[in-house]
Amino acid sequence: MKKIIIIIFAAFGFSTLTNAQSLDDYFKLASENNPGLQAKYKSFEAAIQKVTQVSSLPDPNLSFGYFVSPVETRVGPQRARFSLTQMFPWFGTLKAQDAAATLMAEAKYQEFLDSKSQLFFQVAAAYYPLEELMQLIKLEEENLQILETYKRIATTKFENGTGAMVDVLRVDLMINDSKTNLKILHAKWEPSRVAFNALLNRGPEEEVIIRDSVIFEPVSLNYRRDSLMENNPYLNKLDLQIQAYEAKVEVANRQALPKIGLGLDYVLVDKRSDMEIADNGKNVFMPMVSVSIPLYQGKYDGSKREAKLMQESFTLKKQDYINALQANYQMSTFELISQQDLINLYEKQIRETRQALDLLLTSYGTSGKEFEEVLRMQQELLKYEQLKVIAISKYQVGVAKINYLTTKNY
Repeated sequence: MKKIIIIIFAAFGFSTLTNAQSLDDYFKLASENNPGLQAKYKSFEAAIQKVTQVSSLPDPNLSFGYFVSPVETRVGPQRARFSLTQMFPWFGTLKAQDAAATLMAEAKYQEFLDSKSQLFFQVAAAYYPLEELMQLIKLEEENLQILETYKRIATTKFENGTGAMVDVLRVDLMINDSKTNLKILHAKWEPSRVAFNALLNRGPEEEVIIRDSVIFEPVSLNYRRDSLMENNPYLNKLDLQIQAYEAKVEVANRQALPKIGLGLDYVLVDKRSDMEIADNGKNVFMPMVSVSIPLYQGKYDGSKREAKLMQESFTLKKQDYINALQANYQMSTFELISQQDLINLYEKQIRETRQALDLLLTSYGTSGKEFEEVLRMQQELLKYEQLKVIAISKYQVGVAKINYLTTKNY
């Protein structure tokens, strides 16, 4: 009896054209435009710059001194002194600092990947309710048209003396309900569209083009279970942070060792005017070696203890995340099973309700009785169709959540 009515709701900012953008298209838009995701990538790029900073030698020190009262020497009075010194950390210190900073930068990149996966889930969780809303509007539109047809039939029967006026009034009541429900559904579209466009960093007025039907695609019971711990960016981030703080322990050990300084002094010497001697007025070059003595070990011991405690912290975080990940997967799987059972139930209820409705319509057409039951059965049918659409939407969001938990590559 019912036909699928394809309606272009241009006035409400969405379309169901055959060239609808896929969810993958919106994933691409979100990954390119979302400012939160871009901020994560900038944080990764900033962390890369840290590698160059910590793996470079400290700046050399150049000093100049002028003798107000020249120091007399055998070859002449000293007028000025230039000193250039370069400090070198203990062997392997720069390499250890480079390793620690590189690991932290890699952890930032994994954090970016995790944020990207989260964003894709958020986009999917906003997209499927839009599909649901559009289908609910279509069902309500179709229901309103059917009720209008029932009203014409009831009116005709009343005019012919084979029906009652109360039947017409009952249909009017349901038509009023349907129009109000339709108005509410249309009003809900605008904030839903604005929220979706915000994820894509688009203007709130941008049109959202989605499919003209809700598609139920069941997945296996243990969908992507094998990928739960495989290449998870958040777990990778924690592993890299553990390694980074292990490298920082080595950095603290190296920094606790002496630092070596190499330098050169250059002294300007004037000639003696009172006599002629060998090397008269010859400038002085003096190579120098210096060593810093790390007497105060407390700060280095504190750095090592801090790094080890952070290692323990991230190890505990990793175990906590694994526990939560497994629990979330189990709960998400349960939700999928529940929604799939409901979808199967609603499909059965729809088939049987349609059969009952057809029988009631036939009976009403011949006897003019039981019109109230016809209307009740029509609303039952609408209810099950709406519940099916909602269940499919929840199922799709559930699949998207498992894709996030298992970091499926989109």
